[in-house]
Amino acid sequence: MKWLWLSFWFFLAGTAAQGADRFVVFAAASLKGPLDVVLADFEGDVVVSYASSAVLARQIQQGAPADLFLSANTAWAQLVAESKGVSSVPFLGNRLVLISATETPIELTVASLESRLAGGRLALGLTRSVPAGLYAREAFATLDLWSSLRPHLAETDNVRAVLALVARGEAPLGVVYVTDAKWGAVHVVADIPTSSHAPIIYPIVNTGQGDALAMHLRRRASVFADAGFSVIEPAQ
Repeated sequence: MKWLWLSFWFFLAGTAAQGADRFVVFAAASLKGPLDVVLADFEGDVVVSYASSAVLARQIQQGAPADLFLSANTAWAQLVAESKGVSSVPFLGNRLVLISATETPIELTVASLESRLAGGRLALGLTRSVPAGLYAREAFATLDLWSSLRPHLAETDNVRAVLALVARGEAPLGVVYVTDAKWGAVHVVADIPTSSHAPIIYPIVNTGQGDALAMHLRRRASVFADAGFSVIEPAQ
């Protein structure tokens, strides 16, 4: 795995060096659908690496070349911004939902959740690093559900892995962003109150020569809105 990452790193470095109109973007996995659409009509070559914000932030800090970092968490974005001496600018918002392969709604109570799990696992992102997992842990703690749910967790590297587990029936329930629920064969069975966790904000961090690309994302913000994100207008 380390060799594969080093090979990809060298590939990105070579890509970044080939010309000013070629860009490298590191983006949270939950952005993949709409970001692919937006980048398809950008005038310039773009290479995108999708993963958990935590993984991408660490890679950038270790020297991986990136012109733009799109994080699903303000803390990871700020960490990268400070290490590069640049700013972290809010761009999008999102919210958490509970998903299942079946359509039956569920109440966010210990009894209802344990009944639906029926000995199975609740899939969610890593609760100490993956943004969706961090938000979910905070929400369940606020709702007095964390201690009861903790023994039943199946933690994954990113939200797309959660989608896959639930869609295949390997986990009865999962926690993802509402925007991710639209991309898998799953159903939203409960909304997780936004008041139960910190606001979910996706900042843009210009870590290289990403000005033109960042402007393009702003111009095409309606694509993200159509995918279920809320768009945060830049401060004047």
